Amino acid sequence: MPPVELTPEQARRIQLHAQGLLGRVATTHRGGGLRGDPGARRALGALRHLGAVQLDTISVLARSHELVAYARLGAVGRSSVERAYWNGTAAFEYWSHAACVLPIEDWPLYAFRRRDYLHRGRHWHRTPEEACKEVLARLRSDGPLTATGLGGAKKGGEWFDRTDHKIAAEYLLATGEVVCTRRVGWRRVYDLAERAIPAELREQDLSDEECVATLVARAGRALGVATRADLADYVRVRGEQVDAVIGATGLVPVEVGGWSTAWAHPEALAEVPRGRHRTTLLSPFDSLVWDRKRTQRMFAFDHRLEAYVPKAKRVHGYFTMPVLAGGRLIGRVDPAREGTTLIARKASVEPAAANTPGKAERAIAHLAEALREAAEWVGCDAVRVERIDPPALAAPLAAALN
Repeated sequence: MPPVELTPEQARRIQLHAQGLLGRVATTHRGGGLRGDPGARRALGALRHLGAVQLDTISVLARSHELVAYARLGAVGRSSVERAYWNGTAAFEYWSHAACVLPIEDWPLYAFRRRDYLHRGRHWHRTPEEACKEVLARLRSDGPLTATGLGGAKKGGEWFDRTDHKIAAEYLLATGEVVCTRRVGWRRVYDLAERAIPAELREQDLSDEECVATLVARAGRALGVATRADLADYVRVRGEQVDAVIGATGLVPVEVGGWSTAWAHPEALAEVPRGRHRTTLLSPFDSLVWDRKRTQRMFAFDHRLEAYVPKAKRVHGYFTMPVLAGGRLIGRVDPAREGTTLIARKASVEPAAANTPGKAERAIAHLAEALREAAEWVGCDAVRVERIDPPALAAPLAAALN
């Protein structure tokens, strides 16, 4: 039977639906200690649907993981998102696409990566063996602790300043002896995996091939339709690992015009994606756009994070958030806050919309909607745009906002 043929437009709509940004996805989740908080249950359901939500230290409007839930669920309470992720029983942190929060039931699927770290004997740094013993002993005797509690955080911060105890805790987290299922503020709370992970999950013994096959299948479900490179990037495995397990994933080959060989989840092909498109600001770490090459292929959109680019060399801004509307990435916003005012340091509309009569008006209306909704979500009662590109759209945007 020949592969299903899809147009790039069909592939794009399939991805939007698979990512929970076109129509409604089943995001209600029962359990996890979230009774009485429907927002937290929805946020946890969205996490399970995506498979992974990337974490990052930067907070402008909100933390990136909060923005991912907001983009799909609308004005879900930020405290509900935090409760969904850090309640100690429903999710854990680990290395997936990057540092991610993951559903607790996926613990067995990362055994292949834990074994690899154990074989290597290190994570980022040389691992002090004596410090590992001390960390484990402290956790056994004193219960869950932050890096500060372990004596392992320097004044500058936990993510980049490393003492022997911090290095040891991170290595033990990588190998699975230690786990993080809660945070206090932005500080990881380390605990023994034997105490924090349910026994039925710890006792599952999957081979490397079983782990990778299941994760690649999950990536296919979350993306809808994807190339080999897309699947590998979503869960950060090698292309040859995808090749070795693709036959066991249940994904089916498809042909998309202008793409290399691609694969689709059968559910994504079962019906035409329908529903309301989300109009929203996206975190630059959102799984819809975290793969730059895929974003360019899907949306003809050059997505770059410039937070670590010298200020004088930035083109779009420090924490530039793509604007999603009508299933397209129509522009960008570099946001900030001053009191109860949301500020767009710089906003821009993509040339394809800005230079086309009719499209420019719709793009401005969508941009204004995205800014107003984001402002309300973070508790702001005003929006101020300092700069817009092209400048001719400044007056229409001001009118739309007012």
